[in-house]
Amino acid sequence: MKRWIAIGLVVLVLGGIIVYNKVLHPAPGAGPGGGEKGGGGKGGPPGATKGQTLSVNGFVVETQRLREDIVSSGSLLAAEQVDIYPEISARITQLNIQEGQPVTKGALLVKLFDADLRAQLQKLQAQADNARRTEDRNKQLLERGGISQQEYDIVTTNLRSSLADIELVKANLQRTEIRAPFSGVIGLRNVSNGAVVSPSTLIARLQQITSLKLDFSIPEKYGQSVRNGSKISFLVDGSSQPSQGVVYAIEPGVEEQTRNLRIRARINNTTAKFRPGTFARVTLTIQNEQSLVVPTQAVIPQTRTNQVILVKNGKAVFKDVKTGLRTAGSIQILSGVAEGDTVATTGLLFLKPDAAVKIGRVITLPNSNPKVATAN
Repeated sequence: MKRWIAIGLVVLVLGGIIVYNKVLHPAPGAGPGGGEKGGGGKGGPPGATKGQTLSVNGFVVETQRLREDIVSSGSLLAAEQVDIYPEISARITQLNIQEGQPVTKGALLVKLFDADLRAQLQKLQAQADNARRTEDRNKQLLERGGISQQEYDIVTTNLRSSLADIELVKANLQRTEIRAPFSGVIGLRNVSNGAVVSPSTLIARLQQITSLKLDFSIPEKYGQSVRNGSKISFLVDGSSQPSQGVVYAIEPGVEEQTRNLRIRARINNTTAKFRPGTFARVTLTIQNEQSLVVPTQAVIPQTRTNQVILVKNGKAVFKDVKTGLRTAGSIQILSGVAEGDTVATTGLLFLKPDAAVKIGRVITLPNSNPKVATAN
């Protein structure tokens, strides 16, 4: 009996729930017969319904001047530089170095003690004179048959040996004079008059600074974009305006450790504005030309290529394109579209090939800022 009473209570509870849900509180959209209300179900994105025309923003392909710069660190170097060392050990008898002053090529900078060499030269010259007279007498004797050819050869050999000794002493005398190898500015001297110097003694440094060299490096991938004659600009500390230079030498090989290419430019420094050894921030423009551009959002990346959607005759046309330089808001198009074509910039996810589409608004691009690549 209790069992049947429990079953009856369960049936009454379930029946009450069904009556409550179906009759007293029916589901929204359900009619008296429990069917759905008329009309469409859940809709897709606006304009995505089959048979309707999707309104998108468009951009008319145009040309803009695109510029790509490489920024690198460089160093200013003297056009010519030499550290002045003596070739022999001797005492300084004359020091013609005015620190920080210009000197001309061939000017005598340092004179070393040479009295012993000059005395030796006088001795050898006297011996050579005597050997020359002896050679003259023996030549006459040889012509008359007074001596043999062998005896005459010995005399001429002695004369040539004396002359060679003279040239040797003269070469040693030249080593007692240190002259400027080129015109430039002499630096601070490290010795005084009367000091005894040796070949390891640095006397001073001579630099030619009317023109300077600027050495810097760029990544190897930009190697084809720079050549002799390319213009560069650079900034140094304490200068607010960039200065100009011209590339005149490129290292033929790439550095294996950094994979960078070393480049050297020439800087005009007739006003002595710059000093050798100064750090410079170099900017090299590798591209500066008119190119076709589209907004970044108009390009659809694909596995092997990139695409844009052209709007032609009210239809969506998918087109493969080759892209180039990228800036903050635009992409260079190398091939695939022509100037004047209209590309879609919105609704790209909902467009299918040949889908009906119309341009709701035409957007424009600001002038592109230069792309800057930093060379490490």
